[in-house]
Amino acid sequence: MIKFRLNGLEVQVEEGSTLLEAAQFYGFPIPTLCYHEGLSNWGGCRLCIVELKQGDRSRIVSSCTYPAQDGLEVFTNSEKVVKIRKTIIETMMATVPTSKIVQDLASKYGVHQVRVNVENKDCLMCGLCTRMCIEQMDGKAIGLVGRGDSLKITTAFDKKSETCRLCGGCMYICPACQIRCIGPNIEKDGPICNACANLEPPCLDYFDNMMCYMDPCVACELEADRPPKK
Repeated sequence: MIKFRLNGLEVQVEEGSTLLEAAQFYGFPIPTLCYHEGLSNWGGCRLCIVELKQGDRSRIVSSCTYPAQDGLEVFTNSEKVVKIRKTIIETMMATVPTSKIVQDLASKYGVHQVRVNVENKDCLMCGLCTRMCIEQMDGKAIGLVGRGDSLKITTAFDKKSETCRLCGGCMYICPACQIRCIGPNIEKDGPICNACANLEPPCLDYFDNMMCYMDPCVACELEADRPPKK
């Protein structure tokens, strides 16, 4: 068994487990997008990041691909993680602002504005559709081609695939193909609705890490005389 500390708690998991699997087992919620049970771990969206601390040093890793190891000190909702996670969701909102899944993530994790140019694309490059096609449907009809800005999902040689069975698995799993969410409360000049915005964790105003892990978050009562975190 692997033993390490998770949000200050001594935990143990089976060898070969990822940090995401460990957090899910012990009830610590971590948001995901490109992760899906039954598919290989991708680690592309970076939404499932956690912070590894060792003394005064720390680093950010994707929990779905990082293996649990003895002696680790892992934090799933530190101030640094929450800040970076919001930036990632904000970037997703700018890329695919009409995705219902991304809209829900923005509301849940307190992303109230998009400060970068909205691209209105139809793909997040999460790789869910290609892995679904290859690993579950055994179709191998689509794949990722190119690198960087030229990365795209397409068929072989950009021609109509002869191996595609039109099963719809790629559309079923795609977070950008979900029913669109553009309600009456959407900002006039922005993509975020926030009609169902969740309460932000107030403990981050006082501590470096979250003090509880209720999902959804509820506003906790802090002593009125407790000084704000410096």
